[in-house]
Amino acid sequence: MRTIIKIISISLIAIVFACNQKKTLSNDLTENQSTETNIDKEKQQKIIDEYLKNGAWRYQMYSQEWQWEIDKGLEKDSTVAYLWQQKAMPLLKMRKYEIGIDYLDKAVKYDRQRWQDYRAFIKCIFAKRYREAIADFEDCKKRFGNGYVMDHTYDFYIGLSHLQLNEFEKAEQIFKEDYDYQEQEFGKDNLHHLDLFYFGITKYELKKYQEAIDLFDKALKIYPKFSDVQLYKAVCLRKLGKYEEAKKYDVLAEQNGRAGNTINEDNAIYEMYPYQWKWK
Repeated sequence: MRTIIKIISISLIAIVFACNQKKTLSNDLTENQSTETNIDKEKQQKIIDEYLKNGAWRYQMYSQEWQWEIDKGLEKDSTVAYLWQQKAMPLLKMRKYEIGIDYLDKAVKYDRQRWQDYRAFIKCIFAKRYREAIADFEDCKKRFGNGYVMDHTYDFYIGLSHLQLNEFEKAEQIFKEDYDYQEQEFGKDNLHHLDLFYFGITKYELKKYQEAIDLFDKALKIYPKFSDVQLYKAVCLRKLGKYEEAKKYDVLAEQNGRAGNTINEDNAIYEMYPYQWKWK
């Protein structure tokens, strides 16, 4: 009898706990939704015009004045996501990742659809927090589908993050799926040279040297002087015993690298990209 009573008591506690958890999650979701939807866009635009367009943007990006003007706007309305992003952006470019991402978290809180993929990009390319980047991008895909940020798909950055975590098989799988998707959507002549480069790098890490070379060649058709591709193609050729051809690409890589023909992403002026070679 005591055993039956004990079982019933435990069951009741579990039910109550589950109900409370469900209520808490529901409240959290409602709160998040209201945070993003109960916004006076007209009022916020006036604050942006006053404290950003006619405020912070009149000063040098890395100056204290830039931050002070944005702070004035946030004092008027702390839910303006764009102000939080603009507060974070110069700090991230100065490699002050911890505080910069704290501010980005605020931007995501108030406008997730606009800024979560940007935060994920920052975690991948700037802060090198690859597991966090994967989690952010995966969440974006669940919420909004596989979109683009900074000219590349979410899957591109997920694959790149796995590559940087030495999870080469997983990276290969994701790059292959993204390759097939983009080829189907845009045609084989409209693939991005950086996508091909990192897909090739993944093949290289898996010791699939000829497959890597095939992808590198496709990248070089798009960007013939891409020195980083030429450098890793030389490595793969050497692995296959093609030493004379490898020497040719060694020379081309150095010539083009010293001439500045490297990864040409906009943010490459702030951050070295994975596997990018720095010529002295």
